[in-house]
Order: sequence, then C-alpha cells, then structure tokens
Amino acid sequence: METLQTTVLCEGLQFGEGPRWHDGRLWVSDIQAGRVYTVDEDGRLEVAVEARGASGLGWLPDGRLVISTLGRPYVRCVEDGVVTTLHDLRELGWSLNDMVVGPDGRIYADLYLEPAVPPPGALVLVTPDGEVRVVAENMRTPNGLAITPDGSTLIVSETDSGLVLAFRIDTDGGLHDRRVFADLGAGRRPDGMCLDEAGAVWVGSYITGEFLRVLDGGEITHRIETPGRSAIAPALGGPDRRTLYLVVNDDKNPAMELATRRGHIETTRVDVPGAGWP
Repeated sequence: METLQTTVLCEGLQFGEGPRWHDGRLWVSDIQAGRVYTVDEDGRLEVAVEARGASGLGWLPDGRLVISTLGRPYVRCVEDGVVTTLHDLRELGWSLNDMVVGPDGRIYADLYLEPAVPPPGALVLVTPDGEVRVVAENMRTPNGLAITPDGSTLIVSETDSGLVLAFRIDTDGGLHDRRVFADLGAGRRPDGMCLDEAGAVWVGSYITGEFLRVLDGGEITHRIETPGRSAIAPALGGPDRRTLYLVVNDDKNPAMELATRRGHIETTRVDVPGAGWP
C-alpha cells in the first residue's frame, strides 16, 4: 500500500460535501452554509448558488445544475441562478444525501427513510421524463455514488456496513445483481467516492480519517491519512483528471457545534486519471 501526501488548496468551508469536476472547475457543496461553491486553481472560493442543505451535485444533459438536499428529500434545479424544486420525494422518505447524474440525465440518489442514527436507506432513480422510483431497498445508510464509464454499473458506499457495493444497471435504469465490490474492514465507514480508469474506487472513510484507493475485490493500493479530521469525499479532476481533490472536515470531536465546524480541500497528484460519473 502506498501512502500519498497532500497540500491544502483552500479553506473556508463549514461542512464540505459532494466535490465534482465540471466545466474546467471544481464544484463543492457546503451543507451547513447552504451554498454551492466553485474553486479555481489558486484555491479561491466563489459562491455559485445559495441552496439550503446542498449535498450531491450533478448536471443534466442541457447543462442545468441539479442538487440533492440533506435533511429534506428534494432534488433541486438551478436555471439562470434561480433554484427551484424539481422533485419533492417526501412521500418516499425523510432526506436525500449524495447523488450522481449519468450522461443520459438519469439521477440516482441516496434516500434516507427516517431521521434515525444511522438512517435506514434506499436508492432512488429519477428518469429524464420525470418518473421516480425506488431501485434498491434495505440499504444501511447509502452514501457516495458513481457510475462506471460504460454505464453498466452503479457503485455505492454503504456507510453503516463498511462495504462498497456494486449493482448492474438495466436498460430501464433499474438496479440488479447486488454484490460486494469491497469490504473495507472493521471500523471503516465509507463516504463519498469517485472512480478511475483502472476501475478502482477512491473513497473517504470519515470515521477513521483516511482516503483509500480500492480495487474491485477489496485490495487497497493507496492511502491518504487525515488524522483528527473526517475524510468526506474525493473527486478526480484537472485538465487530465489526475488531480485528486479531497474534502476534509474538522468534525471529529462529537461535542463540536455544527456552526463552529470547519472544512477545507486538499489536493495531490495521482497516476491513474478519473473516469465515469461523477
């Protein structure tokens, strides 16, 4: 296992989540601040939009930004700077969390059924024509989501079990053939993720304070430590998709008030570029 070192790109987040590389920039949610930021190569944060509870980010084929919200089950859409609710899923559950949007406009999102700790969950699909349906049930806190480059597989971190799971995506967007992609081992709790061209997953384990590169089958090839802090979510970006961006939050102390928590983004360079979605 290789250990990588990082540098801090920017500070100023309260509770960062959902980093995405899009249109030549890094985008990141700040759940506590209720904002989506863009980050330039010098680490300057710019508010892209104000959106309460912003968590997962994605883009529809027509270029509109869509946002999933934590603490409420809404998929929101941003058009000309105006945020509207695209889908209200209160009939299905209590909250959404992360989200991935594929190239065809299909949206997959975590659905939390009730405000328990940890929350029982499911995965929900929103199709381009507006159909909404649950496509995976009995999930132990689903979290980070990614779609492979060929569009055949959805990979999801299941935080409460410590597993990374994989599903086959059917032609209608349904999910089948659930299997274990990787068991991260005792004590690890997978959060956000991204994929690379070799089929490996970069995933944050927030409770153990580390980012891991994991192969299908469970072999860990690389590790990045974030001692005393939560490793939340990675994204592979830059012109060659070989810059690894890491959202790290200083919330390891459970007594820390949410409003006083702080987050930042670190970077490092990797050999294998990003692939798939997000």
